[in-house]
Formats: sequence, C-alpha cells, structure tokens
Amino acid sequence: MPLRKDARSTSRTSLPGNPLAPAAARRFARAALADWTSLGLLATCIFCPGENGCSPGQHSTDLLADDAVLIVDELVTNAVVHAGTDVELLCRLEDPAQDPSASDDGPDEVGAALVLEVSDHHPARGVLSDGRGRAPAGTPEYGRGLELVAALAERWGITYRSGTKTVWARLPLDVRDGAGEAPGAPVTGSGGAGAPGGAGEASVAPEAAGDSGTGVGVGAGGPAAEPVVRRELRAAEILTPAPRRAVRDDPDWVGRAALSFLAEASDLLAGQLDEDLVAALACQLLVPRLADWCAVWLDAEGGQAGAAPRLARVWHAEESRIEELRAVLEQESLRKELPRLPESLRGGPVPVSVPWRPAADAAAFGADDGDGDGDGTDGGAALACRLVANGRPLGTLLLGGAGRTRVPDEVSALIEDFARRVALAIGAARRYTRQATISRVLQRGLLPSQVARIPGVESALVYEPSDEGLAGGDFYDVFPCPPGGRWCFMLGDVQGSGPEAAVVTGLARPWLRLLAREGYRVGAVLDRLNRLLLDDATEAAAAVAAAPEGGAVREENRPRFLSLLYGELVPLPLGGGVRCTLASAGHPLPLLLRPDGTVTPAATPQLLLGVEENVSYQSRTFDLAPGDTLLCVTDGVTERRSGRRMLDDGDGLARALEQCVGLSAEGVAERIRRAVHDFDGAPPGDDLALLVFQAGGPPPTA
Repeated sequence: MPLRKDARSTSRTSLPGNPLAPAAARRFARAALADWTSLGLLATCIFCPGENGCSPGQHSTDLLADDAVLIVDELVTNAVVHAGTDVELLCRLEDPAQDPSASDDGPDEVGAALVLEVSDHHPARGVLSDGRGRAPAGTPEYGRGLELVAALAERWGITYRSGTKTVWARLPLDVRDGAGEAPGAPVTGSGGAGAPGGAGEASVAPEAAGDSGTGVGVGAGGPAAEPVVRRELRAAEILTPAPRRAVRDDPDWVGRAALSFLAEASDLLAGQLDEDLVAALACQLLVPRLADWCAVWLDAEGGQAGAAPRLARVWHAEESRIEELRAVLEQESLRKELPRLPESLRGGPVPVSVPWRPAADAAAFGADDGDGDGDGTDGGAALACRLVANGRPLGTLLLGGAGRTRVPDEVSALIEDFARRVALAIGAARRYTRQATISRVLQRGLLPSQVARIPGVESALVYEPSDEGLAGGDFYDVFPCPPGGRWCFMLGDVQGSGPEAAVVTGLARPWLRLLAREGYRVGAVLDRLNRLLLDDATEAAAAVAAAPEGGAVREENRPRFLSLLYGELVPLPLGGGVRCTLASAGHPLPLLLRPDGTVTPAATPQLLLGVEENVSYQSRTFDLAPGDTLLCVTDGVTERRSGRRMLDDGDGLARALEQCVGLSAEGVAERIRRAVHDFDGAPPGDDLALLVFQAGGPPPTA
C-alpha cells in the first residue's frame, strides 16, 4: 500500500486569481508530493506496493505527480478564468476507508487516494465543460474543462458551500499498476469517501458510472479500474489538439468572417506608405487563409509602354519553398502574360495557368474539393487579379492553392474585394512616395549640403524636421564671407510649415547670403531683410484686396513672419578665441556657457522680421574665449511640450546647458538633443534645429 504509517496528510495554499495562479498551483502540487515522499508518508514507487516496498528515494512517483499536476492545472485555470477570485488549493492523502454508498450488498473498501480540491468564491458561475473537449466556434479555448479530470480521476465532484464552490478529484494510489475496484457509486450530499461533503454543504450527484463527467454539476464515476496506461492514453487524446482546417476549406468562413477579414486588411494596408510593404502585407494576409501561395507584381509607375512588371513579393505557406516558387514565377512567358489580363471595370480575378507542380503542397494542405483527384499532380487552381485604382492599372495579384481545380465563387468575390483594397493602398503609397521625393529635392535646395568649418572654432549641428517627408520652416547656414576673414551664420524659423513656409525659406537664405557678401553688417542685414519681407507682404495684401468679396484667402497670399538669429564670427589671432557679433529678431535667445558653468543670454530680444517697417535692429559684440560655448536653438527646442509644461519653463534650457560643462561641441549638441526627446514620451511635434559653436585655441600659423 503506498500510504505508510501516517493515516492522513494535508497541504493547502491560497493563490491570487490571476494568470500566474496555474503555474504556482503546479509547483505546489509537485512540492507536496515530494515532501510526503521524503517523510515516508507516500511510497516512492507505484510498482513496489506493500509494507516491504522500496525505500524512499529509490524509485519515482512521477506518474502520480504528472496526473496530479494536470488536474490541478485544469481546475485552477477554470477557477481563475470563470470565477476571477482568489483560489484555494488543497492536496490530501487519504487512507483506505469504508464507502457505505458504493454497493447495495454492503459497504465496500475504498483504497488509499490522493484528493485534490480547488475552491473559488464565486459559486454562481459554473464549471467549463462542453462535453467534447472543444470550445464552441468563435470562442477562445481556455482549457479542457472537466473532461481531462474525468479521464484521470477515480471520482470527482462539485461541492457548494456558503460563498464557496469546490471542485474535487480523487486519484487512487493502489490501482496505478492496473489492479483496482469498479467505478464508484454516485456521490451524494452525505459525502462518500473522498468527497468533501459535510454539514451545511451540498454535493452535486454524478451521472451514471463510466460517464465522461462533462457538464456543470457532474460528479464522480470515472473508470477507476482501467489500467493506468489506458487511462493516460485517453487523457493524452484530450490534450492533443485536433488538426484544424485552413479557413479556405471552411464553407462557413466566407459568410461568417469575410467582413472581419476585409476590415482587418483595410486597417493594416492603410497604414503602409511603401508599395513593397503593401505587397508583402497583402501576401501574408492571404496565405494561408485563402491560398497556399501568393505573389504580387507591380507595374512601372506612369505606365511606360513596354516596361515589364516587377515581382515585388512572393510568399508560400512553407517558407522553404519561396525561392523555388519565385524561380517559376519569374519566367519570361508568365511575366509577359500578366499585363494582358482583362482589365474590366470591376477588375475581377480570372483563372490562369501557372507552371507550378506543388506535389508537396497537396500532401501538406490537402484535401481535394471534389473537382480533382487531390493527388497534387495537377498543380492546383490559380487566380490572377489586376490591381486597378482610379482607373489606372498598378499591378497584378496572383494566388494559388493545391489539391483543387477551381476556386469557389464566394472566395473569388472575397479576393476581388481584397484586391481592390490592395490597389488603393498601393496607389496611396505611390502618391506619398512622389510627394516625399519632391519634398526631399526641395529640402536639399533650401538647406546647405554642408556647413563651413571655421578656423579655431569647433561647431556642431542638429537638424530634425518633424515630418521627414515634407519641407519644414526651420533653416540654417554657416558660410565664409570675404573679405576680412569673416564667417556668417544664421538660424531661422518661418511662421507655419509645409510648402508655403518652404517658399519663404527659399527666399530668406539667399537674400541673407547676398546681403552679407555685399558687406552689410549684422544690424543692416536684418533691416534690409525686414523690408524685403514687408514688400512681399504688401504684394500679398494687394492680391487679397483684388480677390472677390467673400472669397477665401489663399494660403500663399497670407503674410509670413520670420524669426532669425544672425551673426558673424571673426577668429582672434592672439590668444585664441573668436569675436562674435549677433542679433536676434523674435528668435529664442542664444545662450553662452562659460567653462565655470555660468550660463547667460548672448543677445537681447527684438521684433520679428516682416511685422513692422519702422524698426532698426541692433547687434551685440562679445568675445568667445577658449572653452566658451555658444548655443543657438529654434523654438522646437524651447517650446517642446509635455502636457502643459514647456522645456524652457523656469530657464529649463539654461539648466540643461549647465550640465554640459567640459563637453565638446558635438557632446553639447547631443546632450541638448537628448534632453528634448526625453522631455516627453511622444516624438517632437515641431522641427528641431540647433547650432553649437565652441571656441578653441589660436589657429595654426602658416
């Protein structure tokens, strides 16, 4: 007999009602059995029963532990998922007892057993069990209910107490080598052996002996006398997942889930701005849901005559066969045939012949649909669908399946709707690509390809437009300005963004270069740029006045304001350093960092450019000694937001610059850039531009 010396031993624990509870319950059950074995309360070997059995530690109780862990896992999972309360787990060893309810001829001997009890505190909810071990269609499978418990346990049942529901199972200890008694009788409210019944409790009676024990409120009666191997094989069948058909083989799927599939596809495709990513996503959405393999050809943009389509993506349900399929689809004859497919107004799919002999596909996927022999030697059915958006052909979608000679009409209609969404996504991606390309070309013309290097001065630049696909309103430049060994720099921000702001940027930077080369000093340069902007604003106002009454003001006719930081740097020949002259017109003030950590503004605030005609801009001149650092930023830095706060509230930018003592110009630029990004979890919503100048020693002499 496996139970020795002690008549009863109990271990219990309380687990929180969360997804970690089943794992904790499994560990607890194994630990309890290990403790009882080490104490000699439980024999260590099911094949050596009796008082003269093996000594502890000589053999193993893994079979009993495995069964107990499976039952505990299923019952705790049920309690957590369906009750959602804390779970009480009890493991108890019972010695042989008399069961008066087991037979009409008198009480029978009930052998030693391991009793497992799982209690929750939501007794109004039932226990998951559908009688077949499979969840209903369309619902997730959280577990296998009580079918697994019925397969492994000698008896099981459900006991209701006030505010508590307990599901218990009894694992016999003396029949695990194949000998045992007949199935137990129904468990009643009085409590049979192994049932946790008692005063104030109600146990639900089981169905007839030998029943699978399914359904809420079913009790014991499992086949206790079955050999252990047979019972565990039955449990293994329950645990083994049944093979699932591909949805294309499910006649109910098209009508039941087609709309959900199309909605999901629309959401995913709409977020892609690259045509190759759209093609890749389309293939992976179709395979293996509706096809075994899929390919997308893209026509040349603009519809050039004679241009061959490009095979953008190939996908197969077996990834190892993708290259083999690609080699077949890249054949010249097939490539030339695709553009000649019918391009009807609906762009419906048409059957095509593909020289593909997927014998392995038929073996792997499939069943025949009744129209072919299903041996995979015919290559299966293939459909081609032209991708047409706004009347323009963009490419071809080709897909196929093994083991069938035709595609059902319902699936063809679904593929047609899907192809229309793919075509729209490809068209949108191409329009975005064209716009982004134009913007990048424009941006390269608005900004310098490189900034000049100033002798004796280390410089660093950070420029990050908020939208990489659009030209922004921030601009910068550093350039030499002969004669006199001067270097000029600018950092500006045009009101607004997009192409309209880029137009002003395209005017301001060349004007500033021209004025500087004409010999105008800093203040005079700003005066003349201000008048040029006002002249442009006057012309815009005249256009607005000439517009019909009540007509909307066109965006390009609105006046544009400009904030600008403009200055000159002249290296000092003696002792190193540089002389700086600068002026700020409505721009965030530059900050000067000394080697001792002192931070001060390096300019005084003045009016925006393009606002007032009768204004004279003043400049300030100072020396940057070796080790001094000048930081120039746009409002994308100072006005970086996090909720209601801005980065420069309370001189936040100055405090950040104080932490940059001892850093190089590149180090300062990177530290400030990182501070801007770390200020809020969301990416910056405005263009980010900053210039850093750091004075060094005297320039080398020739």
